[in-house]
Amino acid sequence: MKKLFLFLGGIVILLILYLLFWPVPNDPAAWTPPEAPALEGAYAVNDSLAAVEHLESGMGSPIEGVAIDSGGYIYGGLKDGRILKFSPEGENPEVFSEIDSWPLGLDFDADDSLIVCGGHLGLLSIDREGEVTVLTTEADGLPFKNVDGMDIAPDGIIYFSDVSYKYSDADYMNDLMEHRPNGRLLSYDPETKETSVVLSDLYFPNGVAVSRDNDFLLMAEMGAYRVLRVELTGSNRGESSILIDNLPGFPDGLNSGENGVFWVTIVSPRDALADTVLFPKPFLRKIVQRLPEALMPGAVDYGFLLGVDEEGNIIHNLQDPAGGYGQITNVLEYEGMLYLGSLSEDAIGRIPVPAPGE
Repeated sequence: MKKLFLFLGGIVILLILYLLFWPVPNDPAAWTPPEAPALEGAYAVNDSLAAVEHLESGMGSPIEGVAIDSGGYIYGGLKDGRILKFSPEGENPEVFSEIDSWPLGLDFDADDSLIVCGGHLGLLSIDREGEVTVLTTEADGLPFKNVDGMDIAPDGIIYFSDVSYKYSDADYMNDLMEHRPNGRLLSYDPETKETSVVLSDLYFPNGVAVSRDNDFLLMAEMGAYRVLRVELTGSNRGESSILIDNLPGFPDGLNSGENGVFWVTIVSPRDALADTVLFPKPFLRKIVQRLPEALMPGAVDYGFLLGVDEEGNIIHNLQDPAGGYGQITNVLEYEGMLYLGSLSEDAIGRIPVPAPGE
C-alpha cells in the first residue's frame, strides 16, 4: 500500500510540475480588458436569429466564408478546403474548387473571379473553371501566416487581414492566448501586383469592410474586442481610430450592407473568467494551455450579429442564445437577405435583413 501511495504521489508531483513548467509555444502578455458591457440596452438579449434558415451542404464540415457571384450563385468555404457552389435558391451544392487550407474570407472581383483568404496559403484567386492562382504571400519581406478577412474596394484594391506573422491558421489559438500585436492590415493592387502594409501591430485582425464610397474601411480587431475605422482618402489617409470599443464578444466578420449599415458578426460572447483572471495573468494562461484540448476555452454556440452605422451606433442587434445557428464568423447582405458563415455549422445561414429599428 505504501508503494502505491508513493507511486500516486509521484504522479501528482509530475502532473503539477508539468502544469507549472512545461514549455508552451507562445509568450503570453498581460492585458486587463475593460469590464464587458452587460447584454442590455443596445445589446439586449433577444431571439431574432432563431429564424435563420440553414442551407445544408451535407458535407459534414463547417462553412465559414460566404460569397455570391454575378449570377446569384452562392459559395461557401468548408473547413476541409472544399469550396461549394449552391444554386441561387441555396440548393444542389457541388464542389467548385479546393485548396489546402480553410477558405476563410471570400469575395468576387469585377471579373467574377473568386478572391479567397487562404490562411497560411496567402491571398488567392480562383477563376470560373476553379483554377487557383496565388496572388500574394508576403509584405515587406514578412510572410503571411493566417490571411483571414477581406473586402474588394470599388476601385478594385483588395484589403485583407493577416491575423499573425507568428502563428499559422492551424495555430490561431496560440495567437489569441499570447495577446500580442502580431497582425497586419494589408492591401493588394491587382493592376500593379503590389502588396502594401496599411496598418501593423494589430491584435488578431479579422473581418474587413470597405465603405460604399471607398473613403474608409472598418476592420474587426478580435483580440481587442473592438472595430477600427481606417481612412482611405484625404489628408488623413492611412490613419486609424476606434469606431466601437469594448464589444460584448469577439468581433469576427464584417460586411458593408445597404443604407449605410455595416454588419459585424460576434463569433462568441466574452468569457468573464478569461477577462478577469486569464488575460491579466500570463502565467495562468500558460497553465491553461497545458491542459487537454477538451478543457481549453473555446467559442460558445451563441448567435450574435450587429448592424452599425459609420459612427459606430448600434442599428440592429440580432441574437440567438440557444445557438440554433451559432459561432457566426461571416455575413453578406445580398438582395434583402443576410447570408451567414460559421465556425461550427455545416450550412450557410440565411435570414431576411431586419426592418429599421429591429
